[in-house]
Amino acid sequence: MCGINGFSWSDESLINKMNASIRHRGPDDEGVYVDDNVSLGHVRLAIIDLSPRGHQPMRYEKDGKEVWIVYNGEIYNFMELRKELKKKGYTFNSNTDTEVILAAYLEWGFDCVKKFNGMWAFAIYDKSRNILFLSRDRFGIKPLYYYYNGQNIIFSSEIKAILTHNIERKPNDAIVFDFLYYNLLDHTEDTFFDGIKKLMPGHNCVFDLESRNLRIWRYYDLKTRISTSKVIKDNIPERFREIFFKAVKRRLIADVPVGSCLSGGLDSSSIVCAMRHLNPESEIMTFSLVFPRSKFDESKYQSSVVQKCSVKRFTTTFTVDDIIRDIDDLIYIQEEPFPTLSIYGQYMVMKLAHEKGIKVLLDGQGSDEILAGYHYFFGYYFAELFRKLQWRELFREIIAYYTVHKSTSPLISMIFHLFPKFIKHLLWKRRFKYISESFVERYKHRNSKDLVWSIKTLREALILAETYYSLPHLLRFEDKNSMRWSIESRVPFCDYELVEYVLSLPSQEILKKGITKRVLREALKDILPEDIRNRISKIGFATPDKGLLRTERGYRFAKSIIESDRFKKRKYWKADVIKKMLEEHYRGKEDHSQELWKVIIFRTLAQGVV
Repeated sequence: MCGINGFSWSDESLINKMNASIRHRGPDDEGVYVDDNVSLGHVRLAIIDLSPRGHQPMRYEKDGKEVWIVYNGEIYNFMELRKELKKKGYTFNSNTDTEVILAAYLEWGFDCVKKFNGMWAFAIYDKSRNILFLSRDRFGIKPLYYYYNGQNIIFSSEIKAILTHNIERKPNDAIVFDFLYYNLLDHTEDTFFDGIKKLMPGHNCVFDLESRNLRIWRYYDLKTRISTSKVIKDNIPERFREIFFKAVKRRLIADVPVGSCLSGGLDSSSIVCAMRHLNPESEIMTFSLVFPRSKFDESKYQSSVVQKCSVKRFTTTFTVDDIIRDIDDLIYIQEEPFPTLSIYGQYMVMKLAHEKGIKVLLDGQGSDEILAGYHYFFGYYFAELFRKLQWRELFREIIAYYTVHKSTSPLISMIFHLFPKFIKHLLWKRRFKYISESFVERYKHRNSKDLVWSIKTLREALILAETYYSLPHLLRFEDKNSMRWSIESRVPFCDYELVEYVLSLPSQEILKKGITKRVLREALKDILPEDIRNRISKIGFATPDKGLLRTERGYRFAKSIIESDRFKKRKYWKADVIKKMLEEHYRGKEDHSQELWKVIIFRTLAQGVV
């Protein structure tokens, strides 16, 4: 896990400046390569082959063809590929996956990425073809940003490194609108910075150093893969268990200790229990967020895993003063806005792991998207049953959900999904009275939400969450929070073989009788603590956002921002309405916490960057 930088001209001083801006991603080593055509930079977090042989930028040559690489990520099947490449005459001077990528590129060209199981963002400089080849993993676990002006390209693992160049800093208003109005993040190639884009998940890119042309194409499409896959419908829990264990085992490959996040929920608990099952005698360190004497506290569930698996548990917590102390750093490291302070809990867990000397953590990100962990997915499931005229099954499922949860919200959600599109937009618009009418009028015809309205089945909803609506921004939070503390975060539920298998299953294998993640619960019933396997509540890394703004300290902090002249002059919102919302929230009359934190976070980012 590392940080990469580069651009399409020669300037050693500037590439070193880019490296310095993201040194938190790789404190163990750094390097540059500069010739007449390119400047490449790398900061290294040593995980596999800790020796100097893992230094980057790395060079490989065969049959007169010379290639260089800067690379961030892990290819978990690199040993299998290494054996295959050795049979084809390739030799290796290190035990790194980096060298395997270079050999794989020389052997299979751009299609080499289709052979990788892992997470990556890399740039290969092919000197014989005079091109830069950039690639990002299937689901975008690792970030890759770029700036292209028609003549040159700049790329990096983080936006802040691109901003070391002399380019104009201004917000991308269309993306600001999507964030404030639709709550969308990381759903397009555009970022909040006008002109700076991201290479999308599952995409490759080639920059021709002679013609200066940029070509981008998709090499992986989840929907196509699922539609063409054949699922063995016998022994589904056993097959899921086999693939899940394989995914976890791959992510234990390291030459440094590997720990795990442990929220106490089903996802992280499943990972820890799988780690113990795969390595019965190893020491496992887990890291948890706790809120003593609070409804957000999950200590009792964390303790169940600790007792079941005999692992070491380290805990952390925070107060409103901690948030106010760290919010500038959190926003700086995230680089783009986020809608809730829940990611601060993750930030604190990563900080704790760093303080305990851990460099690699496993985390449960991605499970909610492939296994329908959010209860709104029941609305899609019910709507699917309705459209298929399976009304008897629909009635049974509605009754079962109400029996378990004492709620009819999925039924309401089902009706919502069956409404005409124009009614949905009307209902959505009424929520956001604090946004400037002129700003809404300018961008209201954007089609950012149309994909959500067009969903017909649970599978389509899960694919959209995995590729567009939910997972992309969660992976951004994951990467930035972990790398802030020089930690490599690995996400077994984003193993593409596991994702493809689960999303090929019938809906009732995922949701059934009011219970989410059915196949996971069945597959791991002998290794999970029963109180966690049967748990139906969900908290995750939630934080008490609402309560923080009802403390005197939090209220004064928010008020100082909202009453500032620069806040009032922003064209995006009505400052007087937001001020009234803060007063209503502070006095407990209404819950405006989500809207308030969104504008506070965006305003704080804008003040420091754009």
